[in-house]
Amino acid sequence: MKRKWKWIIGAGLVLAVAGGIFAKVKISQNGVVTVQTGRAVRQDLVSLVTASGEIKPRNYVNIGANVMGRIVEIYVKEGDRVRRNQVLARLESVQAQADLQAQQAALNSALAESAAAEAGLRAMDENLRTAAATIDRARAEMERARLDYERAAKLFADKLVAKQEFDAKKSQYDALAAGLREAEARLAQMKAQREQTAAQLAAAQRRVAQVRAAVDRVADVLHKHSAVSPIDGIVTNLPVRVGETVVPGVQNSAASLIMTIADMSVITAEVKVDETDIVNVKLDQVADVTIDAMPNRVFKGRVIEIGNTAILRSSGLAASQSAISSQEAKDFKVVIALDNPPDEVRPGLSCTAKIVTATREKALSIPIQALTVRQRGDLEDEKKAGNVQAAANADPERQKKLKEELQGVFVVRNGVAEFREVKTGITGATDIEVLDGLKEGDEIITGSYKAIRTLKNHAKVKIDNKAPAKMES
Repeated sequence: MKRKWKWIIGAGLVLAVAGGIFAKVKISQNGVVTVQTGRAVRQDLVSLVTASGEIKPRNYVNIGANVMGRIVEIYVKEGDRVRRNQVLARLESVQAQADLQAQQAALNSALAESAAAEAGLRAMDENLRTAAATIDRARAEMERARLDYERAAKLFADKLVAKQEFDAKKSQYDALAAGLREAEARLAQMKAQREQTAAQLAAAQRRVAQVRAAVDRVADVLHKHSAVSPIDGIVTNLPVRVGETVVPGVQNSAASLIMTIADMSVITAEVKVDETDIVNVKLDQVADVTIDAMPNRVFKGRVIEIGNTAILRSSGLAASQSAISSQEAKDFKVVIALDNPPDEVRPGLSCTAKIVTATREKALSIPIQALTVRQRGDLEDEKKAGNVQAAANADPERQKKLKEELQGVFVVRNGVAEFREVKTGITGATDIEVLDGLKEGDEIITGSYKAIRTLKNHAKVKIDNKAPAKMES
């Protein structure tokens, strides 16, 4: 019996000791937080900005109506390639053609009048030259007759010639002088007629210029009855049919649009980048573009245009056009030129672009989820918390400083979580660059999310990096 009690008492003592040890362990584990950890490592980082949008040609033209009229002919169909200055469609132009023919007839008449006046002027110039030569000849003959007359007068005074011969010389001289005066009068009359003809020619030429301007004006009106391509490209939109009436001057109206010509030699992805990311986007940055209609294919490109005006996400209008101040999210237009677009690409296809905004080689990095934010006052020792709070209440500047938010991570040292303020650089897909505050190999807390969010500075932690068990389906 005594032996039995001895066994019972011994077992009780063992249980009491085991219970004490268990209780001690439980008490020591109070306040210990189970966490997952990782290391600060060096690796290559790529910072990406992802945005969605649609495929657009770099250059496209909406061919609109310049005059009101009914479409009588369309020479192309959607998808056709066209050349610059090619006639694409014609509008009814009966009146314009009649006006052009009438003005062309008037121009022909004016040209005939001008040609006749010019021919008459040339003939008068020839007659003037002939008359001038005649005068020169008459003047020479009169001069010779004058010399003969003066010689005969001397001889007659000396009574060396008969009076009959003297009278003949005088008569010949007088006749030639009269003939010269007549030729000079005729020349003056011809010059007056030439001036009159020259004035008629000038009037005819002015008439020709006036009618030619009218022809050009009417021809321009007739030309506007034809839709002509200003660029080489492809017909990407043809919303009208033969027989429909189009009108000019209505912006963005279906009634004024005949077709759209797109220059498919330069294809772009026009995407909308969030306002928080646009500051990181620069010209000539490379990008990978995926098109929803072409899965499993990636197209290279580069940024060629960055919009300066914010676009309201709800309406698609520029923020500057909104009369009401709005705090809603905004985007900015970014245009990416594709290096080698496929032939089957079409304007309007949905696409997604990943723009490489920065790269770092062998950068010290940590998982993004390890980053957290704490107020400076929350990082003080709990023993000093009361004194700190009392001092803060007495000093507003101190209170403001204690509420300052610090970005950092928790580093594990000897089973204790120690908050470490860090400065960060670029952000990759899952990791972020650390510029200051950590060194390679530091063990940091990476999970769980709840633990990182609620963890206090200098709290005891227990590391459990086992992979979570997969739930059976």
